[in-house]
This record gives sequence, C-alpha cells and structure tokens, in this order.
Amino acid sequence: MTQDFTFTINKTGLDENYHPASNTRITTNFANLARGESRQQNLRNALNMINNSFNALANWDNPQGDRYSVELEIVSVDIDIEGQGQTFPSIEVLKTHIVDNQTNQRIEGIVGNNFSSYVRDYDFSVLLQNHNKGKPQFSIPDNFGELHGKIFQSFVNSAVYKENFKKTPVICLSVSDNKTYFRTENQHPVLGVEYKPNESSLTEQYFQKMGLQVRYFMPANSVAPLAFYFFGDLLNDYTNLELISTISTMETFQKIYRPEIYNANAVAGKSYKPNLKCPDHSLTKIVYDREERSRLAGEQGKFAEQHFIKPYQTVLEQWSANFVTS
Repeated sequence: MTQDFTFTINKTGLDENYHPASNTRITTNFANLARGESRQQNLRNALNMINNSFNALANWDNPQGDRYSVELEIVSVDIDIEGQGQTFPSIEVLKTHIVDNQTNQRIEGIVGNNFSSYVRDYDFSVLLQNHNKGKPQFSIPDNFGELHGKIFQSFVNSAVYKENFKKTPVICLSVSDNKTYFRTENQHPVLGVEYKPNESSLTEQYFQKMGLQVRYFMPANSVAPLAFYFFGDLLNDYTNLELISTISTMETFQKIYRPEIYNANAVAGKSYKPNLKCPDHSLTKIVYDREERSRLAGEQGKFAEQHFIKPYQTVLEQWSANFVTS
C-alpha cells in the first residue's frame, strides 16, 4: 500500500505590484511579464487588455464597456512526498474573480486557466529529449506523462482542492502550429465557433493523462481558436461570465507570447494551420524574451530532475503503480 501525497495551497494576488516567488517557474506567463525594467508597465498593460477583452465579450447591459473587471489570483500548489514537511512546487494555476462594478458584486471565476509545472518541464525538456537523442525517428518514451498526470488528478481529487474550489479546473492553451484545424457548424454564444484538429497532438495526449479532454473554440473578436482542456461538460458546467474570464485572461497572454497566431491581422478560415512565422501580425506594447523562455524550460526541467524525480524516484514509481484514477 502507498500513502497519498499531501498538497498545500498558497494564493497570491496578480496585480501590477506582483513579484514572482522564488519557487515560481520563470517561464510561466505572468511571472515572465513581472521581470526587468518594464515589469510594472507589462503587468498594467496585460491587466488592461484582460479587462477590455472581458467587457467586449460580456457586452449585454454594458453600454459603456466598463461594467466588469477581472481580478487574478495565483494558486501555487506544493507537494509533500514523505509527509515530513519537505515540499516541492508541483503545480501553479490562475484563479479568476469577476468584479461587477455596477452591482459591486464579486463573482467567483474559473480555476486553472494558465498551467505551470516543473514536472512537465522535466518530461518535455529532459526525458523526451534524452529519449530521442541520436535517434533517426522521433518516438515517445513508455509511460510518458503518467506520473505527472496522476499527480494532477490526485490534487484535483484531494480534500484541499475541494475545500478551496467549487468546480473542476479549465486550462486554456494555444493551438499547435503543426496541426490543421477545421471549422465546424457548432457555435456557442460565448466560446464561439468550434474547430476540430486533423489529428491528436502530443500536448493533447499528455493532458489526457491528466484526465482532461479538449475542445477548440474561436470566440467572437478572436482571430484563432483556443484549446480548452477540462473535465465534465465545458459548455454546461460553467456560466457565461466564468467562461469569459478564462477567454479574456488566456487570449491576452497568447496575444503577448504568440502574436503571430493570436494577434494576426487575418482571421482563421474554414481550414486553419497556425503559423509561428506569420509576418502579418501586430505586436503588443509588452516586453518579453521568447528565446529566454525556451532556454529556461530546459533549466527548469533539470531542476525538477535534481530536486524531485531522482531523490524520490522509488517512492514515485511505487505510488504511480498503485494509483487508481477516479
């Protein structure tokens, strides 16, 4: 028998005064913005973009386009493997809160949105690369992503998660630039037009190990579909305002980090292949270093290997072998 791991949650407000914690992955969207000389202006501009996007989508009873504002909270999850108080930063997500400035009501949003994980960095930047080094054909290691997926599911099913959050998470990511997406006839009033990919991506398969399914939608005012990873029923388990909080938050980050796709000057058509080399796009007034983000992913993966994977390898393997998904 193996004992369940213990999770602890810490919450930090994400505003223009935010400074990343020492154990936050620097390549995480919001942490990457909060560095350097432009950090405060970066955060201020990003938060303004989120609010403007939210009000553009929540346009009913909102004639001035300023009824709502979005407050963001960073949820940092630490994992204790041995129950002795030694923890490792396992997961970091965002929680949205919606402020109705007309009624002075604060409405709970969605948890998830952004997704950050050192173990995922290890899987993609260390394990996967080492597995394919020197090989003529790309392949995926056995059990790739299974430990990470079980840790995530264990957290979502934990008492600490249920004490803090009423609904299961929704994670919103960019589409893959090596897949083609086809527009369907299905359209949701908030999520927009649904797209379907020509084939499954490695990211899809990885998130399936986390218990998540995926659907692709292009909301109104958007130029490319977003990938929504979720449990249950995405279209009926969440309110319109909850969904808008996720769309406005994550599309803003994508416009900053992948402007070739999400700030392109042409809207995705019936058949859409994302292109990270598309020259016809606009840049936001937000400073970031894409090359640094790619380099740091490898460093963060090695950090996970050194401080988590190797020290607890035997315990993790035993726990994973006995873990039963719900």
